[in-house]
Amino acid sequence: MLKPIQIKKDLYYIGLNDRTKHLFENLWPLPKGVSYNSYLITDDKNVLFDTVDICYSDIFFQKLETALDGKQLDYVVINHMEPDHSGSLGLLRSKYPNVQIVGNKRTADMVEGFFGITDNVMVIEDGDQLSLGKHNLAFYLTPMVHWPETMITYETTEKIIFSGDAFGTFGTLDGGITDSQLHPERYYDEMIRYYSNVVGKFGSPVQKALEKLSTIDIKYICSTHGPVWTQPEQINKVISIYDKLSRYEGDEGVVIAYGSMYGNTEQMAETIAYELAQQGIKEVIIHSVSKRSHSYIIRDIFKYKGLIVGSPTYNNKLFPDVEYLLSKVEGRDMKNRYFGYFGSYTWSGAAVKRLTEFADSTKFEIIGSPVEMKQSMSLDTYDSCIALGKAMADRLILDRK
Repeated sequence: MLKPIQIKKDLYYIGLNDRTKHLFENLWPLPKGVSYNSYLITDDKNVLFDTVDICYSDIFFQKLETALDGKQLDYVVINHMEPDHSGSLGLLRSKYPNVQIVGNKRTADMVEGFFGITDNVMVIEDGDQLSLGKHNLAFYLTPMVHWPETMITYETTEKIIFSGDAFGTFGTLDGGITDSQLHPERYYDEMIRYYSNVVGKFGSPVQKALEKLSTIDIKYICSTHGPVWTQPEQINKVISIYDKLSRYEGDEGVVIAYGSMYGNTEQMAETIAYELAQQGIKEVIIHSVSKRSHSYIIRDIFKYKGLIVGSPTYNNKLFPDVEYLLSKVEGRDMKNRYFGYFGSYTWSGAAVKRLTEFADSTKFEIIGSPVEMKQSMSLDTYDSCIALGKAMADRLILDRK
């Protein structure tokens, strides 16, 4: 029998780790796995916060039954209906037929749609509260972080937020559950990758959610993915990460993302990168779109202010993986980025034209002149690449003042 982990008095972790899934949402690589976190508060009334992916329901129910120790389950609060959290809800109702499902109106609609459940559903509104005995819950609606029904539950006695996907991160919990039991630094980049890939489009709703949370005292953050944040400096850190990312604020640095079939376009990328370094830009990240998962490229685009994209002409269009990457960037409605671009062709150029169309459609500040190369590197092309690198460096350096 697997046992739950007691985080503190009356609070139990009954989540688990997924080390087998290759792609989160069938899109984003999981080289370090992912955790599905669920929590239980025991009191006069016992409440569960979210469930887990149905693939792990057998282990989940073992832990839950052990934590309850024969007592009834009174409530299950659904902070987010995505199936990696609500997937076991139907089985939960069959095992605990009297449990009340707590959520907002949109949650109730989805509970009916996914599971056909309409009875014993408690619909709450923003600011409503629920007493468990010694513990008290307050509900904060946070729509579009990152689904319309998302909300955060605040336990007012111990000052715990059950935050759903907010403040979540990729990566399994390898022994330790709380930030004090592990090295939290190893999760920061995976938190940024999680945010930029999964939540990234919804900066404005995240800012509204953070504004709500700024009015309450937080001692614990219990997210549905990643560590439980308990140390004040770590809580401040993860909130600041979300704040910065949702404002689309980047650090000084440049991501160069390029496609290249035979190395000619790659030479342009290398030349631009060389000049950036010569001008004192130390964070220069080069990604071949054919080799690096877009998940990591998007993460780095969220991290840094500068973005330079290069592509050969392919079937009178952009190189396919470049086009795919740009569609993902455009879909995230990013702001506050400096953008430069370059392209190549052999007999008929189209890449630079297509990149110009992308540049015109974004809210990015265009830097320098686009560089277009016919066939292979010439001295003029080399000088133009140098000029583009210098223009980007000059713009970044201007922000230091």
